[in-house]
Amino acid sequence: MTMSSPCKPAPPSPRIAALVADLRALALNALARMYRPADRLFAFRLIRARDGMRLDGKSVRYTAIALIGLAQESADAAHEVLRGCARTEVCERLLDEAPSLSNLGDVALIHWAALACGGSSRPAVRARLVELAAAPSSSTIELSWALVALSESSAETGDAIEAALRRLLAAFDTRSDLFLRRIGRGGARPRHVTCFADLVYPIHALSRYSIVTGDEAALRVATGCANRVCGLLGPAGQWWWHYDVRTGNIVEPYPVYAVHQDAMAPMAFLELAEAGGPNHWEAIERGLNWLQAAPELGGGSLMDDQESMIWRQVGRREPHKLIRSVQAFASLVHPRLRVPGVDSFFPPVVVDEECRPYHMGWLLYAWRARRAAPWLAS
Repeated sequence: MTMSSPCKPAPPSPRIAALVADLRALALNALARMYRPADRLFAFRLIRARDGMRLDGKSVRYTAIALIGLAQESADAAHEVLRGCARTEVCERLLDEAPSLSNLGDVALIHWAALACGGSSRPAVRARLVELAAAPSSSTIELSWALVALSESSAETGDAIEAALRRLLAAFDTRSDLFLRRIGRGGARPRHVTCFADLVYPIHALSRYSIVTGDEAALRVATGCANRVCGLLGPAGQWWWHYDVRTGNIVEPYPVYAVHQDAMAPMAFLELAEAGGPNHWEAIERGLNWLQAAPELGGGSLMDDQESMIWRQVGRREPHKLIRSVQAFASLVHPRLRVPGVDSFFPPVVVDEECRPYHMGWLLYAWRARRAAPWLAS
């Protein structure tokens, strides 16, 4: 395949442009509500409890993703979200902790955040990232983050980038054009089941790598996976959840996550277009349409104007993720086998009334100001 020039989507309709502007403003507001200034960390989540909205826990990982998103905004906007603290100051808090962390994804995101915020990472953090990226087993999601993080500091991590790239490409199944959930052993989910996140993060990472290096093989793989996933988009614009990596078919569609609709799908497919891949703007717009009017909710939305919040997901009324497990087992018995009647007995009508900082971080990253400003201002 010959590299083409970056593909810019057509200007969106006024309705979609207004929606994106509203989403960006909402993300900044939500992040401010989820920041814990005493800890210089973001909460794990904000949930609606009986006594109102409540912060729950703290998360290094979500703080790093939030900073990657805030790095796309003005210093003043970030300063307001962080209650008078600079982005680099929060990054320093993460960098202090990174060398002692054992999770590849956390270290990769911290390294990426430090570079995105205009500072620099540290030799000890880079060394830890390289060490963890070389482990024999890792999740595809975390290896994708590592590839982006290593690519952003390619002058210091050249050999490690190529090793991470080879391992990520090894997770690609040419039968389905989908990625395995995990490279190497481990993981609780049946190996033939992969999820939406296992697909869009590699698409984004390989697209980003292609932009940095001009690598055509990486772009081909990203394009193949993107084409497959967009071809499976739901009738109302739903980005479904579980897929069979052997066949490329849907294993279990629900839950549908808001972050997939307004952040993760756009960040992957817009990056792919900028790398010279195909333009999937129509699929992105359909995903945004679902967010505004979900048939599962009778035309309602996960966007809650009264709370100024986007709720996490709409899922089935089911105990303990039962249907996902049952359908995964059924598809293991035979690739085409599914348990019938689940929509009737376990309808997808339950809204998970929580929001997590990573959602808002990826939303700001996907719709970053330099990307969205030309048509948001028109």
